Amino acid sequence: MPNSHGLPPPIAALDRCSEYLGKSLAWLILAMMVIQFLIVVLRYAFSVNSIAMQESVMYMHAAVFMLAAAYTLRHDGHVRVDIFYRGMSARGKALVDLLGTLFLLLPVMIFVIATSLGYVGKSWRILEGSPDAGGIPGVFLLKTLIPLFALLMIVQGLVEIYRKGLILTGRLDPDAQPDDANEEHL
Repeated sequence: MPNSHGLPPPIAALDRCSEYLGKSLAWLILAMMVIQFLIVVLRYAFSVNSIAMQESVMYMHAAVFMLAAAYTLRHDGHVRVDIFYRGMSARGKALVDLLGTLFLLLPVMIFVIATSLGYVGKSWRILEGSPDAGGIPGVFLLKTLIPLFALLMIVQGLVEIYRKGLILTGRLDPDAQPDDANEEHL
């Protein structure tokens, strides 16, 4: 039985996972700001430098950027050239989004996974750490974000294909796009 947005429960659950992950990752932005503030205060007020703190900001930034991309896709927040798109009907936009996902997003994300697995695998084999003394010994974890990003984008892309298909067939009102106020919680 479809939920309030016309998606069957398994697909709606994947959609909610993107929502939950994106909102959870937003807290990392606050943590990044606090840590960056501490880095500056420690450096200029106390002449103390921490490579691990500096790298932690980079790690958090990478996590937010890579793992929240599916959330951004869910909310139609990715950049596009919309000189023609903005004037299209809801069905026209759904068709462009569907074709873009099928012929651009999915192939590129499959390519990212295929080309990054060896790179990430080598890093895991040696448990690659920071090249800087006192750095975070988890570069292999950071590199794992690359195929994970692509996998999350593929999953959300498939949800979007289903959603756009429902719009194109008239089984979903284009205005019934993801609405956070009415979303069920995980």
